[in-house]
Amino acid sequence: MAQSEIDSIRALLSSKPRPSGWPERRKRLDDVGSVWPVADDVKLATVDVSGMPGEWSIAPGSDPSRVLMFFHGGGYCSGSIVSHRRLVTEAGRAAGAQTLAVAYRLAPEDPFPAAYDDALTAWRFLRDQGIPAARIAIGGDSAGAGLAVALIGRLRDAHEELPGCAWLISPWTDLTMSGSTLTSKDTVDPLIHKEYLNELAEAYLPAGTNRKDPRVSPLYADLRSFSPILVQVGSAETLLDDAARFAAVAGAANVAVTLEVWPHMIHAWPLWNAHLEPGRRALVGAGAFMRRHLT
Repeated sequence: MAQSEIDSIRALLSSKPRPSGWPERRKRLDDVGSVWPVADDVKLATVDVSGMPGEWSIAPGSDPSRVLMFFHGGGYCSGSIVSHRRLVTEAGRAAGAQTLAVAYRLAPEDPFPAAYDDALTAWRFLRDQGIPAARIAIGGDSAGAGLAVALIGRLRDAHEELPGCAWLISPWTDLTMSGSTLTSKDTVDPLIHKEYLNELAEAYLPAGTNRKDPRVSPLYADLRSFSPILVQVGSAETLLDDAARFAAVAGAANVAVTLEVWPHMIHAWPLWNAHLEPGRRALVGAGAFMRRHLT
């Protein structure tokens, strides 16, 4: 069943090939990410996150004093609240928490450090709502996972309270593109390829930026004293090595880190949880992880 389901997702993606222009790419990600709508019982509310568009969501029975703040993926150049709405809302249901999705600024119109600064702005907004840091989980997929780690590092360096935990899906942690699976998984990954990642990195980073800067490549960050981390990645994606190496670095820094490699799954597969049973199971596991740590 799972194999036929992932094959149908691959068919969906191949039916909507990636276009060349940024507006068209953004629309395409919105289209493929939101092909299945949000569940009818989820309550949504727009919010101004200190000048950024944001969206609250909560499912029945969830505790509004616990919050999952989520940064969407899209290579820092696309992705939106719309593209990730089903993922975020169902993750909140699994965690028994309210969610806050944030529409940070995108490159190339707003290159680094715009998104990096927006992540901190969103954190400040959430803390100003009176939510204790220990009751907040920071999540993200792909580039959004990179933002999540960068934010925690920024808070740690400023000697501020850290979130209760971090949840990373298919994290893009190395903008130097040195991961071995960029080559070995190239033929099985339907979404992410080295040439495309380089295009995204060039759009995101101003000329002369060191791609090993830990603010953009968390693989090279000092992760000591970080919040507990759950990393979920598919075996059929080119960023598998980004996730595995990052988990190893975190573990070597004595961080409580869990790495899950999901057989046959593709980049950010929980996006399609409405039609993909392993996507739903991944969210259940992530929800249990967040429930344990948001004390």
